[in-house]
Amino acid sequence: MGAYLMVYHKDADHGLHMAISFDGYTYTALNDDKPVIAGDSIAVQKGIRDPHIFRAPNGYFYLAMTDLHIYAQKMGYRDTEWERPGKEYGWGNNKGLVLMRSADLIHWTRANIDFTKFGKEYEDLGCVWAPETTWDYEHNRLMIYYTMRHGTKMCKLYYSYVNEDFNQIETKPEILFTYPKADKEAIDGDISYTPEDSTYHLMYCSHDGTAGIKQATSKHITGPWTYIDDYCDFEKGGCEAPHIYKLIGQNKWLLMYDCYRRNPHNFGFAETSNFKDFKDLGLFDKGIMKRTNFSEQKHGAVCHITKKEAKKLEKYWKK
Repeated sequence: MGAYLMVYHKDADHGLHMAISFDGYTYTALNDDKPVIAGDSIAVQKGIRDPHIFRAPNGYFYLAMTDLHIYAQKMGYRDTEWERPGKEYGWGNNKGLVLMRSADLIHWTRANIDFTKFGKEYEDLGCVWAPETTWDYEHNRLMIYYTMRHGTKMCKLYYSYVNEDFNQIETKPEILFTYPKADKEAIDGDISYTPEDSTYHLMYCSHDGTAGIKQATSKHITGPWTYIDDYCDFEKGGCEAPHIYKLIGQNKWLLMYDCYRRNPHNFGFAETSNFKDFKDLGLFDKGIMKRTNFSEQKHGAVCHITKKEAKKLEKYWKK
């Protein structure tokens, strides 16, 4: 591995964007920061959000995205503000996810998954948001996990197993993590693994007062989790969408999070080597982290790629 691939979406177009970095700190958007995949070409609601990319041990890349357009009425995609009544199903309600698989990061297969089709107990779902993909080594299976709620109740983190073709959910949703306070919720889970202590680290957005990033740990990828009350972020105004990625060849991990209340939107960053002590790296363009040709990105994720793969993507999108 010799480079980093970031995916993100933008509220302006609800499409998938990509950016490349060769050091993990400075990113350049592909396709001049225009979408590399248009949301209206792949999503039921004609827009995607919360993209996550995962490089699996089987050699494929997996993209998982929320099927949701928050401005669909304004854009003329529907006649109502939301897909279903907001009073019954809440803000930004949706029914499912967009799942895509690729061997070369250019050509993709796609599946649209409607979670309300899983049975009567899921017909009242208010949202299925912020999916992420990982590999469960204990069961040797591909797993996705996501934020979900019934109606307008509290959001919780769930997981399901999915086939390697990434076009079929093989198990019904099971609880991954519930916030320990019954009247508060957890969203936007992100799991990392540290082999030196055989520990899984679940970063998530805690809506306990000001929204911020907290952590839970476990020896198993599906829990049970040990709750840690400390915040890991440095954004006083509220943030969400945590994502951890390791710097190649170093004992350093970068925590990236979406400072959604800032105008314009920006990402905040923190660095850790032990998942206990976090050092503030500031925002994009306000410290060591740099953007060269994009702004107002939302809900990002990063995976490692080779230098050859990075150069191939740069060449392809320059065309």
